[in-house]
Amino acid sequence: MTFKRARNDEQRSERRRQILDTAAAMLTEMPVAKLSLNELSRRAGLAKPNVLRYFESREAILLDLLDSEVNDWIAELESSCPPGQGTSRQRGDQLAEVLAGTMAKRPVLCDLLSAQAAVLEHNISTELAIRHKHAARRSIDALVQLVKKHVPELGTDGAAALTETTLLMATTAWPCSRPSEAVQAAYASDPMLAGMRMDFVDLVRRTAAVTASGLLARQPAASTSPIA
Repeated sequence: MTFKRARNDEQRSERRRQILDTAAAMLTEMPVAKLSLNELSRRAGLAKPNVLRYFESREAILLDLLDSEVNDWIAELESSCPPGQGTSRQRGDQLAEVLAGTMAKRPVLCDLLSAQAAVLEHNISTELAIRHKHAARRSIDALVQLVKKHVPELGTDGAAALTETTLLMATTAWPCSRPSEAVQAAYASDPMLAGMRMDFVDLVRRTAAVTASGLLARQPAASTSPIA
């Protein structure tokens, strides 16, 4: 394939989208750790130096993709997750179930989140780190507002605490819930070990629900009454 340099902003945006779409497709087949820049370049039909015209590193591509995945997840929550019914604790439980369930259906998002701090935020420039962290801040703010819509009794600080705890548990639970073939074989061979296997949805749901109920218990009693 003959490389043609993008000549305007529209062409450059299209080339970046081509690279991101290729990376997203690859992550449906392999974990973040196995996605190489060489293979990404080959699949995108571009030479590696040409890919690096648009992104400074493999990690930069994946961070951009992470921001996109998070935004898509938030848009889904905002459009298809109406506030629940019942007491504040019941609504907190319902929200916890929705958060865990929708994340589990987005394995690319979960894989990228689990690699964010240890892998993706390395081998990047300060400029990119600033841009990424601002995007992450906007996403967290949007999630906090969503939590407040479902459980307003939590207030801003409580909603922020629930958001941060849920995301932290998701980043930890995802790799733990996907053991290696050797560990899967160990679980299958011994019933005593099988109970150690972790379920992503259950871990995230339970953590979010317990966090919400704990935060609500610390609120003034008048703030935990059901919504009329």
